[in-house]
Amino acid sequence: MRTYGQYCGIAKTLDTVGDRWTLLIVRELLALGPCRHTDLRNGLPGIASNLLVDRLRELEEAGLIHREAAPPPVATTLFSLTERGRALEPVLRELSRWGIPLLREPAGSETFRTHWLDMPARALTDHRPDQPAIALQLHADGNEDLVIEVKDGAVHTHAGRVDHPTASLTGPPHLLAATLLGDLDLSEAVQQGLRLSGEREAVLRILPR
Repeated sequence: MRTYGQYCGIAKTLDTVGDRWTLLIVRELLALGPCRHTDLRNGLPGIASNLLVDRLRELEEAGLIHREAAPPPVATTLFSLTERGRALEPVLRELSRWGIPLLREPAGSETFRTHWLDMPARALTDHRPDQPAIALQLHADGNEDLVIEVKDGAVHTHAGRVDHPTASLTGPPHLLAATLLGDLDLSEAVQQGLRLSGEREAVLRILPR
């Protein structure tokens, strides 16, 4: 393993998670939970299969992930974050927040997965915890969906769909990201092409103010 050789917390952290793709693997496992190798490949377009194997091994040796054999009918290896690995969530959340200005332009030819909005969604706050539970459906054009569930003041996310969402937001990735990150007012986002259906107030309940 390459090392900076410095007795410094930042340097030693980068020794462990600073290699290319490493933090993005952690991002996938935070957003999706236990994943198969093929799940990770789908969420990491561009990574070589052998490099993913190497990174998973390094993360396992560092105590950040563990692997287990899933029982039938899955019958494959699942990779999950350990408690030490999950402790990287605040780090990724701050990186996501720091990157807000870098998302202001449309993605163009860059790849996108809707569950990559999981990290900014986790940072949302329920401004009306006294209100009934709600479920918001996010859909980026041509991608899978992400659900934001809000109940008793807590915000949870998961990939997939719900049958009867309280509200839905559909549109290009840059508008969804800017809205969730508080960089674009909901009304302005709608004017620019974001499609809102359902209860507008439910969406406003969790957006940054």
